[in-house]
Amino acid sequence: MTYHIGPPAPHSHYFTVALNRPGDDLLVLEIERLRQAVRLTRAKRPFRIAAWVVMPDHLHTIWTLPAGEDDVVGRWRLIKARFSTSLPHGARKSRTSRTDQSVWQRGFWQHRIGDAADMALHMRSCQMDPVRHGLVDVPEAWPYSSFRASAALERVG
Repeated sequence: MTYHIGPPAPHSHYFTVALNRPGDDLLVLEIERLRQAVRLTRAKRPFRIAAWVVMPDHLHTIWTLPAGEDDVVGRWRLIKARFSTSLPHGARKSRTSRTDQSVWQRGFWQHRIGDAADMALHMRSCQMDPVRHGLVDVPEAWPYSSFRASAALERVG
């Protein structure tokens, strides 16, 4: 699959965000709650999603923030909290009073995209993660990926 990627916007970032319990499958089991948390956050604190892949216990995404914006921490805090508090109490497995900390690992890994080659590298990383983890044979088969939709569009076009 070939992507036509121009230069990244000045505020493009690659993120890895993980659940507190490696090997859990909460993100795919509760995918609609995660999608809703992202939708609500984007409505209040906009960002563009260039790529997104949700794995059972972690996710990777590339965002571009509006010009003059740089608060990725606040956006992730909102997404994590909205997702966590929407879960049925039994799914939270809360050991602390902060529900989002019991579901999610603290913080996230972030990389600012430097140029078009860096963007292509991180887009490919998102695309290939389900294959790398042995969940599917081809990236387009993973249902929780932005690449599934783009592959369908390429087949039609």
